[in-house]
Amino acid sequence: MRRILIGVLAGTLSSGALAAAPSPSFAGDRASLAMLDAAAARRIDDYVERERRRQRIPGVALGLFSHGRPLYLKGYGLADVEWDAPVQTDTVMQTGSLAKQFVATAILKLAEDGKLKLEDPVSLYFPEAPAAWAGITLEHLLSHTSGIGAYDGAGLTDPGGAFDYRRDFTEDALAAAIAALPVEFKPGEDWRYNNANYVLLGILIHRVTGRFYGDYLQDVFFRPLGMTRTRVISDADIIPKRASGYEIRAGALRNQAWVSPTFNATADGTIYTTIEDMGRWEQALDAGNLLSAPSMARLWTPVRLSNGAPNPQGYGLGWRINSFKGHRRISHNGAWQGFTSAMVRFPDDGLTLVVFANLDSGNARPDLIARVVAGLVDDELMPDMSPVLQDDPARADQLRHFLEKAARGDDLTNDFAVGSGYRPDAALGLDVAAALPGGWRDAPMVLVGKLDRPDGSGRFSYRIGPEADSRLLTVALSPSGRIAGYGIAPDPDNR
Repeated sequence: MRRILIGVLAGTLSSGALAAAPSPSFAGDRASLAMLDAAAARRIDDYVERERRRQRIPGVALGLFSHGRPLYLKGYGLADVEWDAPVQTDTVMQTGSLAKQFVATAILKLAEDGKLKLEDPVSLYFPEAPAAWAGITLEHLLSHTSGIGAYDGAGLTDPGGAFDYRRDFTEDALAAAIAALPVEFKPGEDWRYNNANYVLLGILIHRVTGRFYGDYLQDVFFRPLGMTRTRVISDADIIPKRASGYEIRAGALRNQAWVSPTFNATADGTIYTTIEDMGRWEQALDAGNLLSAPSMARLWTPVRLSNGAPNPQGYGLGWRINSFKGHRRISHNGAWQGFTSAMVRFPDDGLTLVVFANLDSGNARPDLIARVVAGLVDDELMPDMSPVLQDDPARADQLRHFLEKAARGDDLTNDFAVGSGYRPDAALGLDVAAALPGGWRDAPMVLVGKLDRPDGSGRFSYRIGPEADSRLLTVALSPSGRIAGYGIAPDPDNR
């Protein structure tokens, strides 16, 4: 029998116009138990706190919304480790790319106002566009089907690189530098997630409206919706209840790296907000108050490639659209400067989850937290356990040996494929060792995912560690059998 903790309440919830009415109360220093019974809240708290510790996240903010209304808002852990300051429901976190939905909504709003058309060529707004951008439209930028070059590719954002994160750029200089990048594919022929698309869209908003994109979002959306804590990032401004972002390097927790004001103000994901404010945004989404119905539908419709097929990621305009166990799902993740985020909407079930974490994307997976919490609310949404697959003992021995060498601090040069991009030094070994759960050496390595390719390469996922405290080791092997890539991630089967 399906267990839905909020189903009996769905018919009683109003989805009135948020912009025209007082903002609903999202108050609560530590928790808001709007309509969730105490036993369900304890199950969620127990899971989130355990997972926060497993993922080594200093702090997590969780927002759970039913038909646009707050169901459960809570902070876990620390917003600032140095000050021992707890995460609360009004703690300000960075969104990363989750904020692309704001920019996409702004572009469609400008289209409704007659300021632009999604079919317009990019060159109409960017006279610096090279000939290779011919045929690229605004919709291509919004859907990541433009084929323009990626500004954050390998080495480009390093010191001295073309997009050095510590260097300031004017908007015009940034657009010109992106225009100088080689095109990766013809517009509409492929899909590739690319932050440069949204950097250009932010500059475009400025050129069309005469206002910085963040100011436009404030005037048109955030202020009318009562999203008083939502704004573009600033290191200089005094921002009450701002969380600190963290990363793990060489196994140790560190403050996020500094970047120039330029890269904290581009439109590809540089927004501060809270789970309370995201609730106000979610209520407007649920009520359909942000745009016309056709425009909202366009946001949430996967864009087709030029051959007529849907793009392989089901990406619409600022959102990824797919289904999970027969339930329509609209979602987006984000990561930037020691913060990660996830927003998952199940519109036909009236359930939305927002999860913020103040730890880098190499370690934190708020999207996995959101998936399991959804399943704790509605058991039809609980992810299935991973099946155990038949394994190659020689491959398992090779990877266990790699982990043991890394944990000892041994030289890993011969473990990696040529061109893998890793620096196989002691710091890498410390990162590996710190990511492994206690007791992993005495626990079996179990294959739970594999993709074998004809050339001998492949991608393999192993559960490592003791029961209920395991991790997933995912390794890409080159045709030579050496490691081309690896990651140690939370195991979603720990619940």
